[in-house]
Amino acid sequence: MQLPLRPASFPPGMAVQARPARLKSPRLIAVNTALAQDLGFSQDWLASQGAVSLFSGQWQDETLPPMAQAYAGHQFGQFVPQLGDGRAHLIGVATDMQGRIVDVQLKGSGPTPFSRRGDGLAALGPVLREYLVSEAMAALGVPTTRALAAVMTGETIWRDRPLSGAILTRVAASHLRVGTFQYSAARQDSEALRFLCNLAISRHYPEAASAENPARALFEAVVAAQAGLVAQWMSLGFVHGVMNTDNMAISGETIDYGPCAFLDVYRHDKVFSSIDRNGRYAYANQPRLAGWNLARLAETLLPFFEPDEERALVWAQEALGKFSALYETAWLDRMRPKFGFTRAQQGDKALIEQFLAIMEEDRLDWTLTFRRLARHELATDKAPSPALMHWLDAWQSRCASEGMSVSQRETLMRRTSPAVIARNHRVAEAIEAAENGDLSVFHALLARLARPYEDDAQYETPPRPEEVVQATFCGT
Repeated sequence: MQLPLRPASFPPGMAVQARPARLKSPRLIAVNTALAQDLGFSQDWLASQGAVSLFSGQWQDETLPPMAQAYAGHQFGQFVPQLGDGRAHLIGVATDMQGRIVDVQLKGSGPTPFSRRGDGLAALGPVLREYLVSEAMAALGVPTTRALAAVMTGETIWRDRPLSGAILTRVAASHLRVGTFQYSAARQDSEALRFLCNLAISRHYPEAASAENPARALFEAVVAAQAGLVAQWMSLGFVHGVMNTDNMAISGETIDYGPCAFLDVYRHDKVFSSIDRNGRYAYANQPRLAGWNLARLAETLLPFFEPDEERALVWAQEALGKFSALYETAWLDRMRPKFGFTRAQQGDKALIEQFLAIMEEDRLDWTLTFRRLARHELATDKAPSPALMHWLDAWQSRCASEGMSVSQRETLMRRTSPAVIARNHRVAEAIEAAENGDLSVFHALLARLARPYEDDAQYETPPRPEEVVQATFCGT
């Protein structure tokens, strides 16, 4: 079949052609059939050797040259003027059934000019982690990149030990990042910046095109999108792990699932990433760091906000100043239904924060506690703390003020507080089994994550003490 892909276009210097690594015996181990068909791939083709060739980077078509994109970024606060796709190849763009243009990219497909002495490869574990967590996030309704396919390369790669190589095919609204704009700004390339603005507007925020100042409208849209995205993360107990500016997508999608994880026992300062030694990207820091990243984006766009630098800076500060209020509104909009509230009332924020403080003090599991709240089970726990019992009385009074029936409230809470998430120990279990040749655990978990709001005594159970995952790794 003719592939439903076409080449992407970039301004000079923003991408380079790069061939994926040659492989002897790649094997397709997972394919997202529904997503693939939405992009125009036929069922028959997905079962053919052509699918293996494409998703392993072995497909050769002169009209579709694989590309590695350039970008810069602040990594843990330190600016690096050139990063780029060191182990990824953009193999084209596609249009889905809704008319949206998306990027199709291979990850772990070999070295590029941006590899910075790395091998450009990925191990099976990180590929399966991103596949599972990104698809779990999609099922939860969180804007995210998607996993289209996973391939075992048949090659051995070396990290701290020999590991099976793998490649993930990722679909994204685009791979434009804050770091993409920083790359051009660092080179004082105003034409490239203008191109990036126009591309971001056409791909993600077309309403900005008709604004009096499209660059301002673009920035305001990105601020709002990120405020909403991080609010969703926080409401689900999700920790991204490495919120560097090269890991923040202009589209407002969650991107780059490296050392990501979901909270088990709630701690506001929880860090999973093994390389985040100072807690920069701890759970509670995520809103603040999103604002910090947006400030870096604003710096790249100042000349487009106003010709006068001083006036441009004033406008940017005002626009950035709206992030906190947008985030708080979005967070409360996400949290209220988890408590069974349908209308905003004064005191809601304080009541919610009191509950979170009790959860932390009592070392309660984030996901299961909200689910048990929906079932009215917290008061029947073995020994609920006096603080929790007092809070439940206040919560019941607040609920009574809305006039909803118990069943209506429970329905609302159940559809906003998932029972099943990509728990860290379940993901680790699936990876370990796959590394030992058993992919059935991965596929069973993947299927279950597609139905996050259905009760499941097996998959919603928190980890036993010996199963708790304390640290996660980026896999590079």
